Amino acid sequence: MDDNFQSGQPAEPAGGSQAQTPPVSPEPAGAISQDSKNLAMLCHLLGLLTNFIGPLILWLIKKDTDAYVEEQGKEALNFQITVLIAAIVSGITAVLCIGAVLGLVVGIADLVLSIMACIAASKGEHYRYPVSIRLIK
Repeated sequence: MDDNFQSGQPAEPAGGSQAQTPPVSPEPAGAISQDSKNLAMLCHLLGLLTNFIGPLILWLIKKDTDAYVEEQGKEALNFQITVLIAAIVSGITAVLCIGAVLGLVVGIADLVLSIMACIAASKGEHYRYPVSIRLIK
């Protein structure tokens, strides 16, 4: 039997007395941190839940410190303002029965496009909504 095992001391690794850990490689210069990805995804997700208020708050907080969150926050904010305008138009035209259909289309588009943006932001991709009025540049 091994002497270390009998004495109750842990056995030393084969390479010496200290365990070697693999070196941690730093992130590449243009890489987007996981924190930035999560906050950008949150901007798009909050757009679904709070319309433009959630993305506006996150964008205002992070616009000067995180370029990726600033970009994606602006995208989410512009899209949610567009959705709000479309919802107002559909509400006004509801009298003509077109508004009900338009409201349904706007709601489905908001859901689908926001989920697509959340997925893209979580991967670190630069997502742009296909239908959005670019009010904030």
